[in-house]
Amino acid sequence: MQFFLNGFKAGDPDVAAPLPGAGRTDAAPSEVDVLIVGCGPTGLTLAAQLAAFRDITVAIVEQKAGPIALGQADGIACRSMEMFEAFGFADRVLKEAYFVNETVFWKPGEARRSEIVRSGRIQDVEDGLSEMPHVILNQARVHDFFLDIMRNAPSRLEPRYQRRFLDLAVARDDNLSARPATVRLERTDPGHEGQVETVKAKFVVGCDGARSAVREAIGRKLAGDFANQAWGVMDVLAVTDFPDIRLKCVIQSAEGSALIIPREGGYLFRIYIELDKLGAEARVASLNVTPERLIAAARRILRPYTLEVKEIAWWSVYEIGQRLCDRFDDGADDDRMPRVFIAGDACHTHSAKAGQGMNMSMQDTFNLGWKLASVLRGRSAPRLLETYSQERQPIAKELIDFDHAFSRMISAPPRDPANPASEGVDPEELQEAFVKAGRFTAGMMTRYRPSMLTGEATCQHLATGFPIGARFHSAPVVRLADAKTVQLGHAFRADGRWRLYAFAAAEDPAGPSSRLGRLCRFLAEAPDSPVRRHTPAGEDVDAVIDVRAIFQQGHRDLALGAMPAFLLPLKGRYGLRDYEKMFCPDLKSGQDIFDLRGVDRAGGCIVVVRPDQYVAHVLPLDAHEALGAFFGRFMLG
Repeated sequence: MQFFLNGFKAGDPDVAAPLPGAGRTDAAPSEVDVLIVGCGPTGLTLAAQLAAFRDITVAIVEQKAGPIALGQADGIACRSMEMFEAFGFADRVLKEAYFVNETVFWKPGEARRSEIVRSGRIQDVEDGLSEMPHVILNQARVHDFFLDIMRNAPSRLEPRYQRRFLDLAVARDDNLSARPATVRLERTDPGHEGQVETVKAKFVVGCDGARSAVREAIGRKLAGDFANQAWGVMDVLAVTDFPDIRLKCVIQSAEGSALIIPREGGYLFRIYIELDKLGAEARVASLNVTPERLIAAARRILRPYTLEVKEIAWWSVYEIGQRLCDRFDDGADDDRMPRVFIAGDACHTHSAKAGQGMNMSMQDTFNLGWKLASVLRGRSAPRLLETYSQERQPIAKELIDFDHAFSRMISAPPRDPANPASEGVDPEELQEAFVKAGRFTAGMMTRYRPSMLTGEATCQHLATGFPIGARFHSAPVVRLADAKTVQLGHAFRADGRWRLYAFAAAEDPAGPSSRLGRLCRFLAEAPDSPVRRHTPAGEDVDAVIDVRAIFQQGHRDLALGAMPAFLLPLKGRYGLRDYEKMFCPDLKSGQDIFDLRGVDRAGGCIVVVRPDQYVAHVLPLDAHEALGAFFGRFMLG
C-alpha cells in the first residue's frame, strides 16, 4: 500500500480526506449518479468500488432496519478472496475465518447401513490454484469490511436503511449529463413512516435479492424451476462425538444427506440437512419445519454418533431451485443506453451447495462497477455498459447448469452396494464429482469470450499461464527497489485502473534497443500510445493505465537507475518518484514467475489486465500498434 504521495498525514492511511459537505444526512439525496437498491454483498461491493471515485455521487438504500448481524452465505471462494485483496481487507478476513483445507466423505456402513462410516478424504483446493484459500466467515463481517471502506472514502458513504422501493420510471435520454431514472422510496423508520422520497439518477442498480422489485420494474423475469427438494440449515453450538466436526463433511446416510461446514471461532458449525421431497406445486413453508425437527433429522443422519445442541445461532429452510434472467439490464435491441441494471440474486438464483451465491453475486457488481465509473468519468463510451449483461449472463448460465447437476447429486440417496439395481449415487462418484468441481467452486472457471474488452488468443502461446478472459493468476515476485517478496497480483487495487504487465525478454532490459525499452519509449512518447491518449491532462501517468515490468534477472543483478525512466515515474503534487513499478523473479524460493505462468523467455510479452482482474489480452512486447488499437476499441481519448 502506497501513501504520503501528496503530503504527510498522520493517522490511518485508509481514511481519505473528506469531500466538502461529506457525511450522512437524514434524507436521501434528490440527485445522484448511481442509486444502488439493496445492501447485501452485491450492493456493497458496488458501493465500495464507486466510493473510491471523488467525482461520482452514489446512494445506497436498504429496506431492512440496519446492517445484518448474521449472514446466510458464509463460504468465501478463493476468487472472492483475490477480490478482497484488491479492496484491501483480505487480511482481516483471513484473521477471523475458518480455513477449508480438506473435505471428508461419509456413507452408510456395509455391515450396518443405519450407521455412517468415513469413506474418503480429499484436499479442498488443488495446489497452485490461487495464493488465497477457501474460507468460511459470517457474511455480516464481510458487510462490515465493505461498510468500513465506504465510511473511509472521500464521500463518507453510508447506507440509508428503512427505505422501501416503490417504483421506477426511466425517460429515454442518452445524454450522460441527464438523470432520466426516477425512483420513489417510502421511509419506514420511526418518525418518518410513510414519507416518500424521490431520487433522480443517471443509473440504478437493483441488488435487492430474488424477489427484486427493481427487476419487476424493468419487466425482467426469473425463468427456471425448482428441484422439489427441501433442505434445512442451522448454525449451532453443540457437543458431539462425531470425529470430523471441524472438517467440511459430505454425509450420505440411510436417513438422508447432510453437509457440515465448520465456522470461524473454533466452536460453531453449520449443518445442512436434507428434508422431504416437495410436490410439484408445494413450497417449503408447507412443511412446517421447526428447529427441533432439524435437530432430530441431524441426529438420525449422524448415527451412531451423538449430537447435543446447546444453542442455535441461526436456522432456516429453503428449497433448491435454479432460475435465471435472460438479460441483466433494461436495454433493448436498439442503440439505447442501459440505465437500470440488476445483479446477484435479482437475476440468478441457485442452491447453496456449491457455495456460489454470495461469491457469484459480488463478481457481478465487481464487473459492473468499473464500467459505470469509466463511462461516468468520460473515459469510455456508454456502449461499454452493454458488456455487463453480455459477459455476466452467460457466466450465470454456466453456474446454473453446474448447480443443477451438482445439487441433484448431493440430494440423491446413496446406492446400496448389495443391490446394484438400486437408485442413487455411489459415494465414490460423489467424491469424484467434488474433485472435478473444485475449480468451479473456487470461482476460477469464469472465462470471458472475445469481445471489445477481451482479445483473441492469437498470441496466447506467449503466456500460457495467463489465459485471455480468465482472472489474472498471481505469482510471487521480488520488488526491484526494496527486495521485498510480494504477490504480483497484489499490486492491483479496486480503483478502476487497467494494468499492463510487461514481461521483459531475455536480454539486458536497460539496453537502449531492448524490447522493453522500446515499449517504454512508445508508451511515454508516441502520439498513439494508449497511456498518452487516454490519460487526462494534469493526472498522474498511471491514473488510467498502470504499467509494471517484470524482468528475468535476479534483483541483485540489475541497477534500478539504469531502467527506463518511464518505469520510475514522477507523480503527485511534489513530483515524487514511484519505486514500485519493477519486479524480478523470486529465484530464492525457486518460484520463477516466467516458469510458473509459461511466459515466453525469448521474446517476453505484454499481459493486459482489466480493472476487475481479468486478462484482457496477451501481445508481443513490440506490438505497439495493436496495443493502442485494443484500448481504442472502448476508451475515449
